[in-house]
Amino acid sequence: MTVQCMSTAQVYDKNNIFAQILRRELNSSIVYEDDKVLAFHDINPVALTHILIIPKGEYIDYCDFLSKASSEDIYHYFSTINKIVKSFKFDQNGFKLVTHNGKGGGQEIPHFHTHIISNQQIESN
Repeated sequence: MTVQCMSTAQVYDKNNIFAQILRRELNSSIVYEDDKVLAFHDINPVALTHILIIPKGEYIDYCDFLSKASSEDIYHYFSTINKIVKSFKFDQNGFKLVTHNGKGGGQEIPHFHTHIISNQQIESN
């Protein structure tokens, strides 16, 4: 698959927060891990359950992931999202999958990631 994006000209920042989490330099509340992906609770959730899933490879954004990852790794990534959706029973009440691409798309951390967000809102007091 060939995807052309701005990120392919950028250099991966090995000190971004997700790279630090992968190296266990920062703590996270892990919900799933294998040799290719890591999933953990978002520290600033926008819903009752808000999980981030990241590939363990050095991919800046969605376009970088699609252009550099193998077909098997891409399939594994999205299959893992499906496992997490079923594990947390997101599919019973609906959920959102969100991926921001680049600064203009709202991406804040330069490591490809996907938000899995339940439809259950956080109750405010």
